[in-house]
Amino acid sequence: MRRSSDPPLVGFPWAPGAVPVVVAHVPEHSPAGRLPRSADHAHSHDFLVLLYAHRADGSVLLDGREWPVRDGDLFVIAPGQVVSFTGPAHEVVRDAWTVYFPADVIRPGTPGAYSSWRAHPLLFPFARGTDRAQRLRIPAAARDEWVARFRALEDELTGRRDGHAEAALAHLTLLLVAVARLPTDVADELRAAREPLLAAVFDVIERRYAEPISLVDVAAELALTTGHLTTVVRRRSGRTVQQWLTERRMQAARQLLTSTDLTVAAISHRVGYPDVSYFIKRFRAAHGRTPARWRAPSRS
Repeated sequence: MRRSSDPPLVGFPWAPGAVPVVVAHVPEHSPAGRLPRSADHAHSHDFLVLLYAHRADGSVLLDGREWPVRDGDLFVIAPGQVVSFTGPAHEVVRDAWTVYFPADVIRPGTPGAYSSWRAHPLLFPFARGTDRAQRLRIPAAARDEWVARFRALEDELTGRRDGHAEAALAHLTLLLVAVARLPTDVADELRAAREPLLAAVFDVIERRYAEPISLVDVAAELALTTGHLTTVVRRRSGRTVQQWLTERRMQAARQLLTSTDLTVAAISHRVGYPDVSYFIKRFRAAHGRTPARWRAPSRS
């Protein structure tokens, strides 16, 4: 139940006959949409939001955590998250693209394929929990390509040519595929938060997750005892080193399952599990379904 003191909840601007996807470009006032009027104040949404800061300088607050916003930053924002800027939105993000849409726009492939949108492979970046990477980085060389993706989606929504609904949803799907393929530099985020030990742990995990490494190997590389490393990482992050290693392997597995035709056995070896049966067991424990069943709906 929402309290009167809670930030306002912005609902999706449904319109009869319109494709339920909105694109806003700042500073242009595009007919395809714009940032909600509440953008300068703390608010939440009942829809998913992609915010790409092509030119920006400032900070955004997401659930009370401050994130610097710089050129090339891409934010994924889930329904219910409280969003606000540390200054006027149009000054923080001087040239930005925002796409917002209800979760059910992305079709599940087959009826009942996923228990909720949070389990959908293309929407998973929005639902990683409190430890999720809210901010992703677009490499400088790829930024014009990303702007072209947003413009192509906007063109379909505003042009309303024959088949524009199907074309717009196709462009949105390709955009979400590109988001899912972006690397997550957790170590960089931790260094910015002045957590050098955690950053070092994530550096090791990132470099070696594809190997059959263990807690002992991570501790040895950092010249620490396993007991000390376990205690510090759990206290500061709420998870163990092994849990973080498993999460990184699962992230790589999800990407390979949805973007390649590699066999489950090949993927198992690529993400650090020589024992395919154990990989399937770990994947099912994390996702409630086997790797093959995870992949099947997205190929329908």
